[in-house]
Amino acid sequence: QVRQRVAAVTPEMADRRSPFAQRIADQRAALQLPPLPTTTIGSFPQTAEIRQTRAAFKRGDLGALAYLQRIRAEIEDAVRRQEALGLDVLVHGEAERNDMVEYFGEQLCGYAFTEFGWVQSYGSRCVKPPLIYGDVYRPEPITVDTARYAQSLTDRPMKGMLTGPITMLQWSFVRDDQPRADTALQLALAIRDEVADLEQAGIRVIQIDEPALREGLPLRRADWDNYLQWAVRAFRIAAAVVRDDTQIHTHMCYAEFNDILPAIAALDADVITIETSRSAMELLDGFAAFDYPNEIGPGVYDIHSPRVPSVEAIGQLLTRACQVIPPERLWVNPDCGLKTRGWSETEAALRNMVAAARQLRERLAAEGPAGLRGQPVARERAAHPAGQCDCAAH
Repeated sequence: QVRQRVAAVTPEMADRRSPFAQRIADQRAALQLPPLPTTTIGSFPQTAEIRQTRAAFKRGDLGALAYLQRIRAEIEDAVRRQEALGLDVLVHGEAERNDMVEYFGEQLCGYAFTEFGWVQSYGSRCVKPPLIYGDVYRPEPITVDTARYAQSLTDRPMKGMLTGPITMLQWSFVRDDQPRADTALQLALAIRDEVADLEQAGIRVIQIDEPALREGLPLRRADWDNYLQWAVRAFRIAAAVVRDDTQIHTHMCYAEFNDILPAIAALDADVITIETSRSAMELLDGFAAFDYPNEIGPGVYDIHSPRVPSVEAIGQLLTRACQVIPPERLWVNPDCGLKTRGWSETEAALRNMVAAARQLRERLAAEGPAGLRGQPVARERAAHPAGQCDCAAH
């Protein structure tokens, strides 16, 4: 059945119903967000209590109902904290997730897992890549009940959080008896089903993370075009099932984007969030030169450090972003997920981020974008290994 469904895929399944210019108007009308809307990338601090709860459930020491109650309590706590901070688009915090690939793989057919197959992500952070051994499909919804519950707690938009087909592929050990492109398409169809069910459940913002898109490039440059063609097609098939007024986000980690910008644009995500704070927004120059058409959320602070950025520091980065990208196409968010941070530093940083966004909104309302163009902005680069991607551990 999986192979029959793959064979039945049509080119139209990879296309949204309308071009971005029409979709974004419908989304703005539906979501009613302020300029420079604030959000986060998905995960919130995974405390010792959260990890112990998951471990107890996995061992069988905690029943399903008690586990659900504890996870829902964590979700409600995350929602209340976000509302108090003043964030515009919320997330449920991902307390139930051990890893952004393993969590989904555990609930897809065609995956197998190891108990001790750890692989270093960076530093002391390790992950256990699953094994794709057979045809991949989704037997039942994965995140829908969680997202529906989280949305029921707030009137603000709640993002559905999914891992994209290429990242699911790249961060797994993949069967070698069929082309990787075929496995990617199977993953895309499984995620497409989840996207459709999230929309049906009332989720109007759905994020499909693809931090491993560039990582998958073949070593030979001559092979890049073929890879990017099927990788982009897989993402689009996963995402293109939604209506125009449902907003698709994607997230990518710190990388050299300039040489694959046409492929990133071809994903046709309504909003892309990227790590940029460590480059002092220099990565945006490539997007501006390329005339990237859709909306962008450049990361305004580095989540790899416990340092809490000041309102002024975030404001400078946002000002720099507004000098490169039209403000009406900008979002405000951290660089990446907040799973490895503590709540005290997370709340302090997000509070400053929201304050900086509000200050810049006021300036834009009073002066317009022209008022920011002549303002010098400090561009001190943070010291961090270029190209290091650690979303798997977040």
